Amino acid sequence: MVEMVKDEKEIEVPDTLPVLPVRDIVIFPYMIIPLFVGREMSIKAIDHSLSTNRLILLVTQKDLNIENPTPEDLYKVGTVGLIMRMLKLPDGRVKILVQGVTKAKVLDISVKENYFQAQIEKLEDLKPAEITLERSRH
Repeated sequence: MVEMVKDEKEIEVPDTLPVLPVRDIVIFPYMIIPLFVGREMSIKAIDHSLSTNRLILLVTQKDLNIENPTPEDLYKVGTVGLIMRMLKLPDGRVKILVQGVTKAKVLDISVKENYFQAQIEKLEDLKPAEITLERSRH
């Protein structure tokens, strides 16, 4: 049974996280999605995440055809994800089940021990103003 994270305030998000570049998808907070990972840098980022707090920064690549992206190939806003499950596949790839926790802005990305690590700043979601029948008519 998969347990959803009820509230991101339960999770302490650090200022630095390993980065998992993702292709052809944008992951949002509260989404739960399986990801297949084959790049060595990405697998090292997942391993580091699993050995610490299970948190990883999911950042979409600007061009999905680039096999080995650089920090300049990644968008500057991503989603902090919680790795819920991990399975090593026979072909060397890894399958993870990840849940988006909160949005984050990338302040800086560097290479650390053969994976990307990002300095981040949490982005708070703004609550929309309450719409009432009276306000919607104006």
